[in-house]
Amino acid sequence: MNNIIFKLIAQRLGVMIISLVIVSFAVFAATQLLPGDVAEILLGQAATPEAVAALREAMGLNQSALVRYFQWLAGLAQGDFGLSYVTNEPIVDLIAGRLQNTLRLAGITALFSVPLALSLGILAALYQDTRFDRIVSGITVTVISVPEFMVATIAVLIFAVHLKWLPALSYANEITSLGHMLKIFAMPVITLTFVISAQMIRMSRAAVIETLNTPYCEMALLKGASRIRTVMVHALPNALGPIANAVALSVSYLLGGVIIVETIFNYPGIAKLMVDAVATRDLPLIQSCVMIFCFGYLILIMLADIISILANPRLRT
Repeated sequence: MNNIIFKLIAQRLGVMIISLVIVSFAVFAATQLLPGDVAEILLGQAATPEAVAALREAMGLNQSALVRYFQWLAGLAQGDFGLSYVTNEPIVDLIAGRLQNTLRLAGITALFSVPLALSLGILAALYQDTRFDRIVSGITVTVISVPEFMVATIAVLIFAVHLKWLPALSYANEITSLGHMLKIFAMPVITLTFVISAQMIRMSRAAVIETLNTPYCEMALLKGASRIRTVMVHALPNALGPIANAVALSVSYLLGGVIIVETIFNYPGIAKLMVDAVATRDLPLIQSCVMIFCFGYLILIMLADIISILANPRLRT
């Protein structure tokens, strides 16, 4: 049995590596299609053709795209993301602090949103077709329909402009106390919690209800088991796989889908760094940020698959 599990996990790892290679090619090709010449943008409109040609030669831009791709891919495999076109600093140094800020924001948001969403989803399934279930379902549908930039804007208008309780901008590098940290993270966390909780509530509710309709759960109810016991003892463990996938998909959004939130609140995370890199045509920095987002997403999905395999013996065959 252990050999089967290890084999399945090895297969997931192989799929993840292949996916990363495919994504790296797509990311590199997409950045090459951006309009404008990097050397001309860096030197400005007054640059002479000789200066532009010399800079292109120094940056290796005269080589073919395929050669530059494989050089970049080899560097990624060794943990070398290259140098920034704009600052000429190692990209690892530029990303390190920003990635820490994004992970901190994602961790705090997950700490609040995951227990809240799972509790509401399981309770909605437990009290299916009641007023509580209808209220929760209605709220989740409404929240899913509202884009995050609108949630962020409404939060700023209410808590920063009218009530003046929280700052409109989040300067995460200037934290001086616990209370200051709570104020800084409150607005982004509220916005992201609204965005990711709704989908987790719906998927966890659907997974528990689907499991409750299985013969063994119906048999447990017929034998006199309470609905709460049936959900907690019989339905929930068997619904763990779909719930884990729902949590993984939602949490992975915190790594790559926080671009709008970080931009609105001026939060110094890796998504904001990527937006600034797009504005300056810093191609290696853009590529590195996107690959980090993809790597985090694939890791979370793989962990969800492993949890599903361990929780559901049928998947091992």
